[in-house]
Amino acid sequence: MGSKKQGREWIVFALTVAGIGNALIGIYEYFGGSGALHLLVNGNHFRAFGTFGQPNPFGGFMGLLAPLALMSAGGYGLRLWRKGRRAPIALADIVPVAFYGIAFGLMAIGVYVSVSRGAWLAFAASLGMMAFALPRRTGYGLGLIVVGAALGVFLWTTGRVPASIVARINSFTQETFAINDVRGVTITAENYAVIERLAHWQAAVNMATANPLLGVGFGNYEAAYPAYSLMNWELALGHAHNYYLNVLAETGMIGLLSYVALWVMIGWITWRVRRHPDQLSRFTAVGLLGTWVYLAVHSFTDNLWVNNLFMHMGVMLGILALLQHEVRGQENLGL
Repeated sequence: MGSKKQGREWIVFALTVAGIGNALIGIYEYFGGSGALHLLVNGNHFRAFGTFGQPNPFGGFMGLLAPLALMSAGGYGLRLWRKGRRAPIALADIVPVAFYGIAFGLMAIGVYVSVSRGAWLAFAASLGMMAFALPRRTGYGLGLIVVGAALGVFLWTTGRVPASIVARINSFTQETFAINDVRGVTITAENYAVIERLAHWQAAVNMATANPLLGVGFGNYEAAYPAYSLMNWELALGHAHNYYLNVLAETGMIGLLSYVALWVMIGWITWRVRRHPDQLSRFTAVGLLGTWVYLAVHSFTDNLWVNNLFMHMGVMLGILALLQHEVRGQENLGL
C-alpha cells in the first residue's frame, strides 16, 4: 500500500503543477500580458484565459484543482504539526506545506483574475463544502458553515467586498432571475453576455421540449441549434452555457437523470472515503469533494467538459478509486 500511496501523492503533485503553470500565465495576462482588448475590465486589466483561449474554462480549471491543493496543504500541515510535537522539524517536512499553500494561493488568484462569475460562485460553494466535510463531527462542520456564511454576509452588507466583484455578481443575478424570455429584451453592451447565455439556455429548453425523453442526440446541440435558436442569436456557441440544460437537450430526461445520479453516487462514495485512517488521504478525499461541488455549481453557467479538462477529472476519479480501495481493504482487515 505504501508504494500506491506514494504514487497517488505524485499524481496530486502533477495535477498541482499543471494548475500552477496556468495560474501564472493567467496572472500575467490579467496585468496586461494578453493585450486582448475585448477582455478589458476595470479600465486597465484583462480577463485571464490561461492556455484555454477563454476566461470561463480557465477559471473552471483553477477552481477544479484549487480544492485539492488546499487540502494537500492542510494534510501536510497537520502531519508537520504532529511531527513537530515529538521530533525536530526538517526542511523536507516544510516544503510540501509551502508548495501546496502557494499553489492554492496562485490558483485562487487565478479564479479571481478570470473574472468569471460562475467560477467565483462555484469557488465559494467549494470552500463551503470543504469546511463542512473536513471535521469528523457533522456538527462542527455545520458550525463552520454558519460562521463562514455570517462572515460573508457581514462583509457584503458592510461594503467590504470590492465594488467590482459586487457589481459583476449583482448584474448577473439581477438580469438572470429577472428575465423569463429573452426574445423581447433589448440587447446592450452591458447585458450582451448574459442575454447570449440565456438565449442558448432557451434554445436548449426548446430542444428538450420537442424531444423530452431522448433529446436531439448526444453531442448534437450545435448541429440541432439552428432549428431551435432564437431571433438575433443564429450562431451556436457549441454548447448551452449550462451543462445540465445541455445534457437535457441532447439526451432528454433519461440522460439528465442518469448524469445527476452518477455524480450523486460519486459524491456519496467520496463522502464515505472521508473515513480513511490516513490523515493526508482523508484530506485528499475532502479536496475531491470540493472539486465535485465546484463542478456541480459552475455547470449551471457553463460547460467545463472542454479543452481536455475531462482528462484531469478522470485522473481525480482515479485517485478516488484508489482511496476507496484502500478504505475497503482496511474494513476487510477489521482495522
